[in-house]
Amino acid sequence: MDSTNNIVMNQDAANAVMAEQPESVDEIRKDRKEKLSAALRLFGKFGFDEGVAGHITVRDPGKTDHFWVNPMGKSFKQMTVSDLLLVSHEGEVVEGNGLLNRAAFTIHSRIHMAHPEVTAAAHSHSVYGKAWASLGRLLDPITQDSCAFYNNHALFDDFRGVVVDTSEGEKLAAALGDNKAIILQNHGLLTVGESVDEAAWWYITMERSCQAQLLAEAAGTPKLIEPEYAEITRETVGSHLAGWFSFQPLYDVIVAEQPELLD
Repeated sequence: MDSTNNIVMNQDAANAVMAEQPESVDEIRKDRKEKLSAALRLFGKFGFDEGVAGHITVRDPGKTDHFWVNPMGKSFKQMTVSDLLLVSHEGEVVEGNGLLNRAAFTIHSRIHMAHPEVTAAAHSHSVYGKAWASLGRLLDPITQDSCAFYNNHALFDDFRGVVVDTSEGEKLAAALGDNKAIILQNHGLLTVGESVDEAAWWYITMERSCQAQLLAEAAGTPKLIEPEYAEITRETVGSHLAGWFSFQPLYDVIVAEQPELLD
């Protein structure tokens, strides 16, 4: 984790927090799966589900050419650790029971293959994200929160239906580049991170940023934050540590409310 640009913590506090993270492969795998299940529950709680659409994945720490993903047809609101599927980059379900979403495999396998620095990726058909995506535009720096994505998100404007062809997944992964997020025109949002925590938080705050800009433009013409200050703000609220840390209160709450998600 990059703790150079922290949010409200000093350097010593940031280092102390990160030092508490799991170290062995088994511990890391357990942590990633628990965070994945919690993130899915949060997506359900926030209303990001739309039928069977949507998926979050996390790279396995031991088998790095495999990822964990939610099974298709299982509600985000009822997801547990034991429900998760372990899938190879070739599409083989090697652990877990349930259906593999073809679009989830096509999109996420190609992202994980093309971007070894990406540990987790999140995509869903949330209302404000897909409404904003229909405009075919990047987000503007109109709020402190949206500055997390300033010059750090991309637009994929080649919608050709449900992404089930691997060539489409490869195009999407290429369009993502080294950004933390991508707007899929006429489709929705996708975010990535060095942890489930980070990828999930970027999705949550990006969805809200889409909502904020839609509301602001409906009311008038938003005033943009000047580029210099948008960049400075991004370095604070858009760092890897900021993304990870911002997820922790949400994780604590959802686990306290729904402890069965860890089963």
